Amino acid sequence: MADQRERVLVVDVANVVGSRPDGWWRDRAGAAQRLLAGLRTLPGAGVAGPDGDPGALVLVEVVAVLEGAARSADPAAHPGLRVVRAQRDGDAAVVAEAGRVVDAGAVPLVVTADRGLRERLPAGSRTTGPGWLNALLGR
Repeated sequence: MADQRERVLVVDVANVVGSRPDGWWRDRAGAAQRLLAGLRTLPGAGVAGPDGDPGALVLVEVVAVLEGAARSADPAAHPGLRVVRAQRDGDAAVVAEAGRVVDAGAVPLVVTADRGLRERLPAGSRTTGPGWLNALLGR
């Protein structure tokens, strides 16, 4: 892909899992585990960016934020995939991770449909909804 740009993917796991009516509410940790398994394939991948960030992107790191019952999901270790277990507020953890990425001089691409969360993200953050990630992962 020509003109690739680097992004750190920050995933609001609860929002992405909740975007599909596949019974996730019966087993939140299991649903998160399945999403994490897909996310393991993305670090280092070149992908087509979403509508809000078009063009070719390279996902140099993937950060998955877990909250509530999903925090017990236990993904296999994988280089480039970092799991953050929010102690209380998952949205605050997503904002903090996006801030960490911006402070490091990189560009976060935050996956969430939560408008309130999007408004709290630091300047320089890019956003997209769960549909883009679900399509990318074939979910």
